[in-house]
Amino acid sequence: MSAGLAALLDDIAALAKLAAASVDDVGAAAARASTKAAGVVVDDAAVTPRYVHGLRPERELAIIKKIAIGSLRNKLVFILPVALLLSQFAPWLLTPILMLGGTYLCYEGAEKLWEKLSGHHAPEVPSSSQGAVEESKVISGAIRTDFILSAEIMVIALNEVADEPLLSRALILAVVAIAITALVYGAVGLIVKMDDIGLSLAKRSSAASQAVGRFLVRAMPVVLATLSVVGVAAMLWVGGHILLVGVDDLGWHGLYDAVHHLEELVHDAVPGAGGTLPWLVNTAASALLGLLVGAVVVAVLHLVPRRKKH
Repeated sequence: MSAGLAALLDDIAALAKLAAASVDDVGAAAARASTKAAGVVVDDAAVTPRYVHGLRPERELAIIKKIAIGSLRNKLVFILPVALLLSQFAPWLLTPILMLGGTYLCYEGAEKLWEKLSGHHAPEVPSSSQGAVEESKVISGAIRTDFILSAEIMVIALNEVADEPLLSRALILAVVAIAITALVYGAVGLIVKMDDIGLSLAKRSSAASQAVGRFLVRAMPVVLATLSVVGVAAMLWVGGHILLVGVDDLGWHGLYDAVHHLEELVHDAVPGAGGTLPWLVNTAASALLGLLVGAVVVAVLHLVPRRKKH
Protein backbone atom coordinates (compact mmCIF):
# COMPACT_ATOMS: atom_id res chain seq x y z
CA MET A 1 0.00 0.00 0.00
CA SER A 2 2.76 2.40 0.97
CA ALA A 3 4.70 1.49 -2.19
CA GLY A 4 1.61 2.26 -4.30
CA LEU A 5 1.14 5.60 -2.53
CA ALA A 6 4.80 6.45 -3.08
CA ALA A 7 4.49 5.60 -6.77
CA LEU A 8 1.37 7.79 -7.03
CA LEU A 9 3.15 10.69 -5.37
CA ASP A 10 6.07 10.25 -7.76
CA ASP A 11 3.66 10.36 -10.70
CA ILE A 12 2.00 13.50 -9.33
CA ALA A 13 5.42 15.11 -8.82
CA ALA A 14 6.42 14.19 -12.38
CA LEU A 15 3.18 15.68 -13.74
CA ALA A 16 3.73 18.83 -11.67
CA LYS A 17 7.25 19.18 -13.08
CA LEU A 18 5.92 18.65 -16.60
CA ALA A 19 3.22 21.26 -16.06
CA ALA A 20 5.78 23.70 -14.66
CA ALA A 21 8.06 23.07 -17.63
CA SER A 22 5.12 23.67 -19.97
CA VAL A 23 4.33 26.95 -18.24
CA ASP A 24 7.99 27.95 -18.52
CA ASP A 25 7.97 27.02 -22.22
CA VAL A 26 4.82 29.06 -22.83
CA GLY A 27 6.34 32.01 -20.96
CA ALA A 28 9.62 31.81 -22.88
CA ALA A 29 7.83 31.48 -26.22
CA ALA A 30 5.53 34.38 -25.35
CA ALA A 31 8.54 36.53 -24.45
CA ARG A 32 10.25 35.63 -27.72
CA ALA A 33 7.13 36.34 -29.74
CA SER A 34 6.54 39.65 -27.94
CA THR A 35 10.11 40.78 -28.65
CA LYS A 36 9.58 40.29 -32.39
CA ALA A 37 6.54 42.56 -32.21
CA ALA A 38 8.52 45.35 -30.53
CA GLY A 39 8.26 47.75 -33.46
CA VAL A 40 4.48 47.65 -33.50
CA VAL A 41 4.35 47.89 -29.70
CA VAL A 42 6.44 51.08 -29.74
CA ASP A 43 4.25 52.50 -32.50
CA ASP A 44 1.12 51.65 -30.51
CA ALA A 45 2.52 53.33 -27.40
CA ALA A 46 3.53 56.38 -29.43
CA VAL A 47 0.16 56.78 -31.17
CA THR A 48 -2.30 56.24 -28.32
CA PRO A 49 -1.51 59.31 -26.14
CA ARG A 50 -2.83 61.53 -28.95
CA TYR A 51 -6.33 60.19 -28.41
CA VAL A 52 -6.62 61.70 -24.94
CA HIS A 53 -4.98 65.00 -25.85
CA GLY A 54 -7.35 67.83 -24.92
CA LEU A 55 -9.69 65.69 -22.86
CA ARG A 56 -10.46 66.50 -19.24
CA PRO A 57 -7.54 65.28 -17.06
CA GLU A 58 -9.86 63.42 -14.70
CA ARG A 59 -11.22 61.40 -17.64
CA GLU A 60 -7.88 60.44 -19.22
CA LEU A 61 -7.25 57.21 -17.30
CA ALA A 62 -10.89 56.11 -17.61
CA ILE A 63 -10.73 56.53 -21.38
CA ILE A 64 -7.38 54.75 -21.62
CA LYS A 65 -8.92 51.88 -19.63
CA LYS A 66 -11.82 51.63 -22.10
CA ILE A 67 -9.41 51.67 -25.05
CA ALA A 68 -7.29 48.97 -23.37
CA ILE A 69 -10.36 46.77 -22.87
CA GLY A 70 -11.28 47.28 -26.53
CA SER A 71 -7.71 46.41 -27.54
CA LEU A 72 -7.81 43.20 -25.50
CA ARG A 73 -11.17 42.32 -27.05
CA ASN A 74 -9.69 42.91 -30.52
CA LYS A 75 -6.83 40.53 -29.80
CA LEU A 76 -8.62 37.74 -27.91
CA VAL A 77 -12.11 37.68 -29.44
CA PHE A 78 -11.53 38.61 -33.08
CA ILE A 79 -7.87 38.23 -34.09
CA LEU A 80 -6.77 35.20 -32.04
CA PRO A 81 -9.36 32.70 -33.39
CA VAL A 82 -8.77 33.75 -37.00
CA ALA A 83 -4.99 33.58 -36.56
CA LEU A 84 -5.22 30.08 -35.04
CA LEU A 85 -7.49 28.84 -37.83
CA LEU A 86 -5.08 30.16 -40.45
CA SER A 87 -2.07 28.62 -38.73
CA GLN A 88 -3.86 25.27 -38.46
CA PHE A 89 -5.49 24.97 -41.89
CA ALA A 90 -3.69 27.48 -44.15
CA PRO A 91 -0.24 28.12 -42.67
CA TRP A 92 1.08 29.08 -46.11
CA LEU A 93 -0.96 32.28 -45.81
CA LEU A 94 0.91 33.47 -42.74
CA THR A 95 4.01 34.70 -44.59
CA PRO A 96 2.04 36.76 -47.18
CA ILE A 97 -0.19 38.20 -44.42
CA LEU A 98 2.87 38.99 -42.34
CA MET A 99 4.47 40.69 -45.34
CA LEU A 100 1.33 42.77 -45.87
CA GLY A 101 1.60 43.87 -42.25
CA GLY A 102 5.31 44.59 -42.78
CA THR A 103 4.49 46.69 -45.84
CA TYR A 104 1.95 48.63 -43.80
CA LEU A 105 4.60 49.28 -41.14
CA CYS A 106 7.02 50.50 -43.83
CA TYR A 107 4.32 52.78 -45.23
CA GLU A 108 3.51 54.19 -41.78
CA GLY A 109 7.16 54.91 -41.07
CA ALA A 110 7.85 56.44 -44.48
CA GLU A 111 4.67 58.53 -44.33
CA LYS A 112 5.69 60.00 -40.98
CA LEU A 113 9.07 60.90 -42.47
CA TRP A 114 7.36 62.40 -45.52
CA GLU A 115 5.08 64.51 -43.31
CA LYS A 116 8.08 65.70 -41.29
CA LEU A 117 10.18 66.62 -44.32
CA SER A 118 7.41 68.09 -46.49
CA GLY A 119 5.43 69.84 -43.78
CA HIS A 120 2.23 68.11 -44.92
CA HIS A 121 1.17 66.81 -41.52
CA ALA A 122 -1.84 64.59 -41.14
CA PRO A 123 -4.68 66.25 -39.26
CA GLU A 124 -4.52 65.76 -35.52
CA VAL A 125 -7.13 63.74 -33.72
CA PRO A 126 -9.79 66.25 -32.67
CA SER A 127 -9.60 67.30 -29.05
CA SER A 128 -12.82 66.93 -27.12
CA SER A 129 -13.26 68.19 -23.62
CA GLN A 130 -16.99 67.86 -23.11
CA GLY A 131 -19.63 65.18 -23.24
CA ALA A 132 -19.97 61.42 -23.39
CA VAL A 133 -20.68 61.46 -27.14
CA GLU A 134 -17.30 63.00 -27.94
CA GLU A 135 -15.53 60.60 -25.58
CA SER A 136 -17.30 57.68 -27.26
CA LYS A 137 -16.07 58.87 -30.68
CA VAL A 138 -12.51 59.14 -29.40
CA ILE A 139 -12.65 55.64 -27.88
CA SER A 140 -14.18 54.09 -31.03
CA GLY A 141 -11.56 55.68 -33.26
CA ALA A 142 -8.73 54.53 -31.02
CA ILE A 143 -10.04 50.95 -30.92
CA ARG A 144 -10.37 50.88 -34.72
CA THR A 145 -6.76 52.00 -35.13
CA ASP A 146 -5.67 49.53 -32.46
CA PHE A 147 -7.26 46.69 -34.43
CA ILE A 148 -4.73 47.10 -37.24
CA LEU A 149 -1.78 47.32 -34.86
CA SER A 150 -3.07 44.41 -32.77
CA ALA A 151 -3.49 42.25 -35.87
CA GLU A 152 0.14 42.89 -36.81
CA ILE A 153 1.31 42.10 -33.27
CA MET A 154 -0.60 38.81 -33.16
CA VAL A 155 0.49 37.65 -36.62
CA ILE A 156 4.14 38.50 -35.88
CA ALA A 157 3.87 36.61 -32.59
CA LEU A 158 2.13 33.67 -34.26
CA ASN A 159 4.84 33.44 -36.89
CA GLU A 160 7.40 32.91 -34.09
CA VAL A 161 5.50 29.96 -32.58
CA ALA A 162 3.95 28.45 -35.71
CA ASP A 163 5.60 25.07 -35.00
CA GLU A 164 4.04 24.73 -31.55
CA PRO A 165 0.96 22.51 -30.96
CA LEU A 166 -2.43 24.21 -31.37
CA LEU A 167 -3.15 24.48 -27.64
CA SER A 168 0.32 25.88 -26.94
CA ARG A 169 -0.13 28.40 -29.73
CA ALA A 170 -3.45 29.52 -28.25
CA LEU A 171 -1.96 29.89 -24.76
CA ILE A 172 1.13 31.71 -26.02
CA LEU A 173 -0.90 34.17 -28.10
CA ALA A 174 -3.28 34.78 -25.19
CA VAL A 175 -0.30 35.53 -22.92
CA VAL A 176 1.17 37.84 -25.60
CA ALA A 177 -2.16 39.63 -26.02
CA ILE A 178 -2.63 40.24 -22.30
CA ALA A 179 1.01 41.13 -21.60
CA ILE A 180 1.40 43.55 -24.52
CA THR A 181 -1.94 45.23 -23.84
CA ALA A 182 -0.99 45.72 -20.18
CA LEU A 183 2.47 46.98 -21.17
CA VAL A 184 1.29 49.41 -23.85
CA TYR A 185 -1.64 50.93 -22.00
CA GLY A 186 0.14 50.93 -18.66
CA ALA A 187 2.92 52.93 -20.31
CA VAL A 188 0.39 55.18 -22.03
CA GLY A 189 -1.36 55.85 -18.73
CA LEU A 190 1.96 56.77 -17.12
CA ILE A 191 2.90 59.01 -20.04
CA VAL A 192 -0.34 61.00 -20.13
CA LYS A 193 -0.31 61.51 -16.36
CA MET A 194 3.39 62.37 -16.15
CA ASP A 195 2.77 66.11 -16.33
CA ASP A 196 0.02 65.89 -13.67
CA ILE A 197 2.35 63.93 -11.39
CA GLY A 198 5.05 66.53 -12.02
CA LEU A 199 2.73 69.44 -11.21
CA SER A 200 1.62 67.71 -8.02
CA LEU A 201 5.22 67.17 -6.91
CA ALA A 202 6.17 70.73 -7.84
CA LYS A 203 3.57 72.08 -5.37
CA ARG A 204 5.02 70.22 -2.41
CA SER A 205 7.14 71.93 0.22
CA SER A 206 10.14 69.64 -0.27
CA ALA A 207 12.82 71.07 -2.53
CA ALA A 208 13.64 67.60 -3.83
CA SER A 209 10.00 66.94 -4.73
CA GLN A 210 9.75 70.28 -6.48
CA ALA A 211 12.90 69.53 -8.50
CA VAL A 212 11.57 66.11 -9.53
CA GLY A 213 8.19 67.63 -10.42
CA ARG A 214 9.73 70.34 -12.61
CA PHE A 215 11.90 67.70 -14.28
CA LEU A 216 8.85 65.55 -15.11
CA VAL A 217 6.95 68.50 -16.57
CA ARG A 218 9.93 69.47 -18.72
CA ALA A 219 10.58 65.86 -19.71
CA MET A 220 7.07 65.20 -21.05
CA PRO A 221 7.57 66.85 -24.49
CA VAL A 222 10.98 65.16 -24.79
CA VAL A 223 9.47 61.74 -23.99
CA LEU A 224 6.73 62.16 -26.60
CA ALA A 225 9.20 63.39 -29.23
CA THR A 226 11.57 60.51 -28.48
CA LEU A 227 8.73 57.99 -28.68
CA SER A 228 7.79 59.39 -32.07
CA VAL A 229 11.34 59.08 -33.44
CA VAL A 230 11.88 55.60 -31.98
CA GLY A 231 8.49 54.53 -33.27
CA VAL A 232 9.32 55.57 -36.85
CA ALA A 233 12.72 53.85 -36.72
CA ALA A 234 11.19 50.70 -35.23
CA MET A 235 8.46 50.57 -37.88
CA LEU A 236 10.98 50.83 -40.73
CA TRP A 237 13.32 48.28 -39.14
CA VAL A 238 10.68 45.71 -38.19
CA GLY A 239 8.70 46.16 -41.41
CA GLY A 240 11.83 45.87 -43.55
CA HIS A 241 13.03 42.80 -41.64
CA ILE A 242 9.65 41.11 -42.09
CA LEU A 243 9.90 41.70 -45.85
CA LEU A 244 13.54 40.60 -45.96
CA VAL A 245 12.78 37.28 -44.26
CA GLY A 246 9.48 36.91 -46.11
CA VAL A 247 10.93 37.06 -49.61
CA ASP A 248 13.52 34.47 -48.54
CA ASP A 249 10.76 32.19 -47.22
CA LEU A 250 8.90 32.55 -50.52
CA GLY A 251 11.95 31.35 -52.44
CA TRP A 252 13.61 34.60 -53.55
CA HIS A 253 16.93 34.22 -51.74
CA GLY A 254 19.08 36.86 -53.43
CA LEU A 255 18.32 39.83 -51.17
CA TYR A 256 18.55 37.89 -47.91
CA ASP A 257 21.77 36.18 -49.04
CA ALA A 258 23.30 39.56 -49.93
CA VAL A 259 22.56 40.97 -46.46
CA HIS A 260 23.84 37.78 -44.81
CA HIS A 261 27.04 37.97 -46.88
CA LEU A 262 27.51 41.59 -45.79
CA GLU A 263 27.09 40.52 -42.15
CA GLU A 264 29.82 37.90 -42.59
CA LEU A 265 32.16 40.44 -44.19
CA VAL A 266 31.72 42.83 -41.26
CA HIS A 267 32.15 39.99 -38.76
CA ASP A 268 35.42 38.90 -40.39
CA ALA A 269 36.70 42.47 -40.74
CA VAL A 270 36.18 43.27 -37.05
CA PRO A 271 36.78 39.99 -35.15
CA GLY A 272 36.36 41.45 -31.67
CA ALA A 273 32.93 42.94 -32.34
CA GLY A 274 31.08 39.67 -31.75
CA GLY A 275 27.51 39.71 -33.02
CA THR A 276 26.87 43.42 -32.45
CA LEU A 277 28.17 44.79 -35.76
CA PRO A 278 26.53 42.06 -37.90
CA TRP A 279 23.25 42.76 -36.09
CA LEU A 280 23.63 46.48 -36.80
CA VAL A 281 24.29 45.69 -40.45
CA ASN A 282 21.14 43.56 -40.64
CA THR A 283 19.15 46.24 -38.82
CA ALA A 284 20.40 49.00 -41.12
CA ALA A 285 19.70 46.90 -44.23
CA SER A 286 16.21 46.08 -42.95
CA ALA A 287 15.49 49.74 -42.19
CA LEU A 288 16.75 50.80 -45.62
CA LEU A 289 14.56 48.20 -47.31
CA GLY A 290 11.64 49.35 -45.17
CA LEU A 291 12.27 52.97 -46.16
CA LEU A 292 12.44 52.11 -49.88
CA VAL A 293 9.27 50.02 -49.84
CA GLY A 294 7.46 52.57 -47.69
CA ALA A 295 8.52 55.41 -49.98
CA VAL A 296 7.09 53.58 -52.99
CA VAL A 297 3.76 53.06 -51.22
CA VAL A 298 3.66 56.70 -50.07
CA ALA A 299 4.35 57.85 -53.64
CA VAL A 300 1.58 55.64 -55.03
CA LEU A 301 -0.99 56.70 -52.43
CA HIS A 302 -0.13 60.41 -52.16
CA LEU A 303 1.99 61.80 -54.98
CA VAL A 304 0.48 60.00 -58.00
CA PRO A 305 -3.17 60.89 -57.21
CA ARG A 306 -2.16 64.52 -56.58
CA ARG A 307 -0.34 64.69 -59.94
CA LYS A 308 -3.39 63.27 -61.74
CA LYS A 309 -5.61 65.84 -60.02
CA HIS A 310 -3.41 68.72 -61.18
